[in-house]
Amino acid sequence: MAHDLFEAARAAMARAHAPYSKFPVGAAIRADDGKIYAGANIENLSFPQGWCAEPTAIGCMVMGGGRKIREIAVIAEKLALCPPCGGCRQKIREFADAGTLIYLCDETGLRKTMTMEELLPFSFETDILG
Repeated sequence: MAHDLFEAARAAMARAHAPYSKFPVGAAIRADDGKIYAGANIENLSFPQGWCAEPTAIGCMVMGGGRKIREIAVIAEKLALCPPCGGCRQKIREFADAGTLIYLCDETGLRKTMTMEELLPFSFETDILG
């Protein structure tokens, strides 16, 4: 079932704007509305003004009407099983719950599955703080 997320993340990675790091990353979200939203990292010469693939996909989801992340796949061209960075983990958590599935991919497909709780234990939880 997550193969479509892998394909969407890989397609997004191909559209990354990474002229400085040469480190393209793609992410794809399946939201509560059933739709897939994708994003890539978009760098800016004035570091750290660029943004990662995961918040790009989250922005697409929110603007497209999705409100909750059910699953998310992440892929990087030069690093197999590239997990979201720390900041992105909390950004994902804003729209996820502890059981949301996180898929880490390489060039051949999905290679590792974990939950949001495993990826970011002891996170700020929107249902408690918000």
